[in-house]
Amino acid sequence: MGLKQIDHGSADYWKMVQLRLKILRQPLGLDFSEEELLKEKNDILIAAFDEDKLMGCCVLCKNGDDSLRLRQMAVDVQMQRNGIGASIIFFAENLARDKGYKKIIMHARQTAVSFYEKFGFQKKGDEFYELNLPHILMEKSL
Repeated sequence: MGLKQIDHGSADYWKMVQLRLKILRQPLGLDFSEEELLKEKNDILIAAFDEDKLMGCCVLCKNGDDSLRLRQMAVDVQMQRNGIGASIIFFAENLARDKGYKKIIMHARQTAVSFYEKFGFQKKGDEFYELNLPHILMEKSL
């Protein structure tokens, strides 16, 4: 497995959009708007590959001067529970640290909170709804 930062608009980016659509959006009856995807142009796009097959991904977007927001974390259903998500988290943290960021925050789906807690993310505040699903604000100092 290889992890890398990918370019917005590249062939790998469109693989990432399709995986996120399949895992995160379609189960909720949602799609991506062109505007949403254009906003990712300046984000850090991270992908995990096995040769040319995309196995997982996440997006890091700037959240103030010293923090990034991790969003759109997805791992192919057939590849889950094989350490791919953990590898993506570690890669994202190292990349953020190398770029001088001090903290990563996220709006974690309630069903994923225990996964992120295993990597030192802490709950901050009360449950809230986003995309009609319960979420928790989580953060980790780097």
